[in-house]
Amino acid sequence: MPDKLVIVESPAKAKTIRKFLGKEFRVEASMGHVIDLPKSQLGVDIENNFKPKYITIRGKGKILNSLKKAAKKSKEVYLATDPDREGEAISWHLARALKLDTDKPCRIEFNEITKKAVQNAIKSPRVIDQHRVDAQQARRVLDRLVGYKLSPLLWNKVRKGLSAGRVQSVAVRIICDREREIEAFVPEEYWTIDAQLSDKNETFVARLYRIDNKKFKISNEKEAKEHETLLKKEKFIVEEVKEMERKRNPYPPFTTSSLQQAASNFLGFSTKKTMFVAQQLYEGLDLPQGTVGLITYIRTDSTRISDEAQVAARKYIEKKFGSKYLPEKKRYYRAREGAQDAHEAIRPTDVFLEPDSIQKYLTPDQYKLYKLIWERFVASQMSPAINKIFTIDIKAGKYLFRLTGTTTIFQGFQIIDSFGSKKKDQELPELKKGDILNLIKIIPEQHFTQPPARYTEASLVKTLEEKGIGRPSTYAPIVATIQQRGYVVKDGKTLKPTELGFIVTDLLTEHFPDVIDVEFTAMLEDQLDKVEDGSVDWVKVIKDFYKTFEQRLEQARKEMENVELESEVTDVICEKCGRNMVVKHGRYGKFLACPGYPECKNTQPYIIKTGVKCIECEDGELIERRTKKGRIFYGCSNYPECEFITWNKPVKEKCPECGAFLIEKQTKKNKYYQCVRKECGYKQKEGVKNDQD
Repeated sequence: MPDKLVIVESPAKAKTIRKFLGKEFRVEASMGHVIDLPKSQLGVDIENNFKPKYITIRGKGKILNSLKKAAKKSKEVYLATDPDREGEAISWHLARALKLDTDKPCRIEFNEITKKAVQNAIKSPRVIDQHRVDAQQARRVLDRLVGYKLSPLLWNKVRKGLSAGRVQSVAVRIICDREREIEAFVPEEYWTIDAQLSDKNETFVARLYRIDNKKFKISNEKEAKEHETLLKKEKFIVEEVKEMERKRNPYPPFTTSSLQQAASNFLGFSTKKTMFVAQQLYEGLDLPQGTVGLITYIRTDSTRISDEAQVAARKYIEKKFGSKYLPEKKRYYRAREGAQDAHEAIRPTDVFLEPDSIQKYLTPDQYKLYKLIWERFVASQMSPAINKIFTIDIKAGKYLFRLTGTTTIFQGFQIIDSFGSKKKDQELPELKKGDILNLIKIIPEQHFTQPPARYTEASLVKTLEEKGIGRPSTYAPIVATIQQRGYVVKDGKTLKPTELGFIVTDLLTEHFPDVIDVEFTAMLEDQLDKVEDGSVDWVKVIKDFYKTFEQRLEQARKEMENVELESEVTDVICEKCGRNMVVKHGRYGKFLACPGYPECKNTQPYIIKTGVKCIECEDGELIERRTKKGRIFYGCSNYPECEFITWNKPVKEKCPECGAFLIEKQTKKNKYYQCVRKECGYKQKEGVKNDQD
């Protein structure tokens, strides 16, 4: 019988580690947290130094009892939860529940789930880091105090069922502030002027760069026309042809934040999906050579990599591409200011395990994300790309036009980066100083300044990181929570605050300026970091926060005005009493309810109509639906009789070729429309109207 017990969080992790250890080891999973604060009450004794009241999580009793029995039969127990604050707290709870001697080394941690890393960890257990546990306790208590004290206030003043969170509310505020910037934005008109020119061999276009050797702004059509008139009288002469070499260095390997951003930009993954798939790669997958953890720990803000991984990467690069693709010195990347730098960057555990060699053993999503991580890591250790930059300046009286182009001299790291780093060469005409060019035409073009873009999940995570809000383990939950609570909705790929989001943000900003202040929240994160390094007592952090918070809470109870959210009235008639049904918000989103409640308790699903007729049954209308995972699609209202669906948003315009409806498509830069029938193939740019309706 095994006499050594190893406890991890997940069954997948347990399955992988089990194969790395001998018969004397038993590996069990706690299924995450087994002990936590109660859901039904505050669970914090405010009068007794904010002592948390921990209980066994409902449904985890059997798991805990099983672990207790296994621990009693074992001579040694190793707690191998994740190597972060939360993992440390889980180990601490387990140690106390299993009655382990916490003064003795029982905690093991590893940054990657490989045989070598796990076996090395077993050889060097340590005691549980109480400072790290206290930092997690402090975060948990802070979040509980804010959530369980503010939420009832919002129920009373705004609407039942609302909730507030310490960090999530700040994220909503950031999104609301951006939306107000967009609403207040006044576009400014400006014009650019291009010159279509030719020499003996080819035609090309140059852009106006300077007037009287100064920067300029052309504000209206009248000014543009005046310049156009003057330019038509000028000779266009090549004044200077310059070329210079420029090195382009690779990006550092991924942190949690940069991985979420890249997965969103290149793969279209949500932050939640990115972390879900990354967790699978980290915990281990079955390959011909056995179960292997493919990547290192996924919650990190560090760009550091181990010497061992760096040596392996250089060996791979030299073998695969040759020594010229290796930089002379090993590459090191500076950590972001404020980064904890506790773990390595996210990298493959074995650089020689190429994505294409194991593709058939991975799901499509696993393969895409592993390829993204693997390529970024390998590229980060390679030589820079070298480009030749060409600049041609063309003089026309007081006007200076410029042409720029780029040619790749040496690909460097770009030889391996298939996710957007490669750029096509921009070749220029062969001109020399003094060449006289022919003017074909002047092209003035009107533009308007654009408002700041709405946040996407990726850009919100980037902003949270830059402002010091949250930590690597919290980015994905923050983004998911603010959408689940109905404060923010996804509009395409962008995040848009709802009316409810604005109302709650404004109330909290007025009455709890500290709680929802970006800088104050970042300062609290710094305090939690100091708790972890042992320089600040966690109870003091809570006391300092709660003193002001309690005063503001009492004041808000008296002064905060009640806000009535008017229900949205629809044209759907209640079949039981004849009233117009209204939109209500429940735990699972919107639904229709009779305003006659409680006399009439009729409800119906909330249906978003598109006004577009189904092309299959020609009787039903396409309505917005969601998959179990929340992805939007459009299906016929006559389902299940008609099973027609489309993943793209339908528009009312008809295809001029076949008469079917058009669907909305989006590239990285542009939106366009095309016929829903693939065999038709009709495409139309955004804003272009056809004659049919």
